[in-house]
Amino acid sequence: MNPTKEKTMRAITQDRYGSAEVLEIEDIDNPTIADDGVLVKVEAASLNPLDWHFMRGKPFLVRMTMGLRAPKHRVRGVDLAGTVEAVGEDVTEFEPGDEVYGWCQGSLAEYAATRQRALLPRPSSLTAEQAAAVPVAGFTALQGLRDLGKIKAGYKVLVIGASGGVGTFAVQIAKALGAEVTGVCSSRNVDLVRSLGADHLVDYTSDDVTKSGTRYDVIFQLAGTASPGRLRRILTPKGTLVLSSGMGRMGGIDRIIKALVTSPFVSQRLTTWIANNSRDDLATLNELIETGQLAPIIDRTYPLSEAAEAIRYLEEGHTRGKVIVTP
Repeated sequence: MNPTKEKTMRAITQDRYGSAEVLEIEDIDNPTIADDGVLVKVEAASLNPLDWHFMRGKPFLVRMTMGLRAPKHRVRGVDLAGTVEAVGEDVTEFEPGDEVYGWCQGSLAEYAATRQRALLPRPSSLTAEQAAAVPVAGFTALQGLRDLGKIKAGYKVLVIGASGGVGTFAVQIAKALGAEVTGVCSSRNVDLVRSLGADHLVDYTSDDVTKSGTRYDVIFQLAGTASPGRLRRILTPKGTLVLSSGMGRMGGIDRIIKALVTSPFVSQRLTTWIANNSRDDLATLNELIETGQLAPIIDRTYPLSEAAEAIRYLEEGHTRGKVIVTP
């Protein structure tokens, strides 16, 4: 089913693994939708580390699902916000013209097809760019802190990488869960992280948080190179270290493996996971947004024609919030 008036659209495509040079902008056929599908006219898409992991095919394990020799899905991008263009015959929740946000396969394009269950109405308080910033980064922060960290009111929580795409959500979500939050970031981002509600700040350019002497109930490592052994020094005896960093970078996998191997033999819990797309969790994030406890932070916005440059910028690892691409 292809109900758009236009037969083709512009999209960012990829036919081989590699650096950002493998990304091309071209005209391709509009996506089709299933009976329970929704066609969205994309107004904004946001980038995540998984986009450059899939672009590069690293770590190699991602190719087991993405395609061994070349990507199965040519169009990159997962997060999106936009307007419903058309719906399948089994769709009951949306109709053309509705403003929505959620996730899909292939949001770096003028149109994207997804399932009804992958979308929610866009919060009235958010622009399309802000809404597109929410899903994957929000899921990662929420699931890492609530489900793995099992945060309770009064917990001391350390967020390493507090100014990044996930970190800016993590600080706010930890505060919403009642935690006392310390954010680790560079000096240029101290004011930003403080504005998100962090109770304490550590500037990693001048201070080593592992030597601070403070003990934390939960450490959420989103950046940095500190080993699990060093971070255990500042965990409470029954504390939890949640690792969500560096899977495609030198040393990142080693840190995660060391944590998982060590965890069964110590009183502290050292763990990692892959965030899941969840409509229930998107609804939870939606509620935090509507009650003013969560606000997406946008670093830069690029046009679709500069998506490759946007991913290069994201790969540098120093973003302040999210990077957005608009058709």
